[in-house]
Amino acid sequence: MVKDYSNDDHWRDVQQDLGILGDSEKTRQLLETVEQVAPTDISVLISGESGAGKELVAKAVHLLSRRRDEPLITVNCGAIPEGILESELFGHEKGSFTGAAGQRKGYFELAHKGSIFLDEIGELPLSIQVKLLRVLEEREFMRVGGTVLQAVDVRFIAATNKELQEEVRKGNFRQDLFYRLNAVHIRVPSLRERRDDIVLLAKKFAADFCRSYHIEFAGFSERAFHLLQDHAWPGNIRELKNLVEKVIILEKGNLIDETTLRKYLDVVDQFDQKLPVRLEKPKDELEREFLLRVLLEIKSEIAQLRELIMIPAPQRYSLGAWRDELPNEYSAAPRTFSGDRTPESMSDMEKEMIRSTLIKTGGNKRKTAKLLGLSERTLYRKINKYGLRENEI
Repeated sequence: MVKDYSNDDHWRDVQQDLGILGDSEKTRQLLETVEQVAPTDISVLISGESGAGKELVAKAVHLLSRRRDEPLITVNCGAIPEGILESELFGHEKGSFTGAAGQRKGYFELAHKGSIFLDEIGELPLSIQVKLLRVLEEREFMRVGGTVLQAVDVRFIAATNKELQEEVRKGNFRQDLFYRLNAVHIRVPSLRERRDDIVLLAKKFAADFCRSYHIEFAGFSERAFHLLQDHAWPGNIRELKNLVEKVIILEKGNLIDETTLRKYLDVVDQFDQKLPVRLEKPKDELEREFLLRVLLEIKSEIAQLRELIMIPAPQRYSLGAWRDELPNEYSAAPRTFSGDRTPESMSDMEKEMIRSTLIKTGGNKRKTAKLLGLSERTLYRKINKYGLRENEI
């Protein structure tokens, strides 16, 4: 029997702390599973679509476990370049490779006595999967360049938006590792499956952003709420949160009615209609085409925000003052292709867009990868491919 968490003050507090909000049946079942699994030390595999809230579930498992007072170390397996992945996970000894000036602890040592959350575990290369399996089975590992086994006591929590069984069939993921990680499987429902939670989530996000931006918000109309509930939400909670933030800022805190909200949802729908790209094209061309589409959307949103920044806002929240606090490189005019530098091919355009985005972020690879919708590993590969040097960005 599913417990009625909507009337449980304790679980209300937990929901508020973790951001796992909702009274829908799917959310209640999710919370019940977390409550049952968390007190044990069994490995947990969390699956679900991108943006559905897998990291929040991982935090809930840790918070409700006996390890709650110990660290929870989160590792984005898809964001770490493959060349340094082993060192990041297991640490290294002094002199183990060029640049290893001293001994360094890896994520597993940092998580000792606590929990380690391996996000996007499906991105791990097979060479690292073998070493991870040993840690799962033997609870020990060896630092890069080391000769002594290190014992470790950690709770394993992993997450993926891939079908790992299909990855096993394709030979991209080890079957023995999959079975070890999949001791307990928690599937996070998409936002489409928990439409009854959308109004509650939208109100919570709106309240959070109003506090952050010091905006007095008139709220959503009932018809606007119905429109939110009818939307497909391919980006799940992340998409809803981004939309709420956008409309509160761009509409200056005014009441969001159905007509106003539809303008923003139509932009999302138009972008979704551009996908998927044609699959008969070569993989490299597909990547470039998708990248360009994402960048065009980013360019459009930056233009809207720049236009807003130049417009005096009400005294209750001065966007002009906010703009003055920005670094010069962010307040400068957006970079465009000059007449004598028009890209001659998709590769030229991709190179220029990556370079321009790196400039906008001050060379920050993590921010650049996030803006472009790429993993850091893919971004590093493309930077090397196009020979982009530090003095160019």
